[in-house]
Amino acid sequence: MDLENQKRVKDAADKYGKENVMVIIGAAEAEAAGLAAETVTLGDPTFAGPLAGVALGLAVYHAVEPEFKNEVDPEVYEEQIGMMEMVLDVDSIIEEMNNIRNESV
Repeated sequence: MDLENQKRVKDAADKYGKENVMVIIGAAEAEAAGLAAETVTLGDPTFAGPLAGVALGLAVYHAVEPEFKNEVDPEVYEEQIGMMEMVLDVDSIIEEMNNIRNESV
């Protein structure tokens, strides 16, 4: 997650409260999704950005996870994400996201 997006997430959490912010990740690879998820839950693991050492503990999901997919209009989901879902390693992404969420509990 780049430094500008880290700042945006931190500002949103500060303004609206951590309990009112959810981050949706769209990275194409499980490792990249996990790194972004770790950044908004446990803090920037590279210690390079506004979230370095800042454990926000935000709710975080990937766009292909059932928890997100089930909340979106099916037509919109298919139009915006459906094609990518067919080429991504969805199982690996879900596993990585679950691992990160379990670490942050």
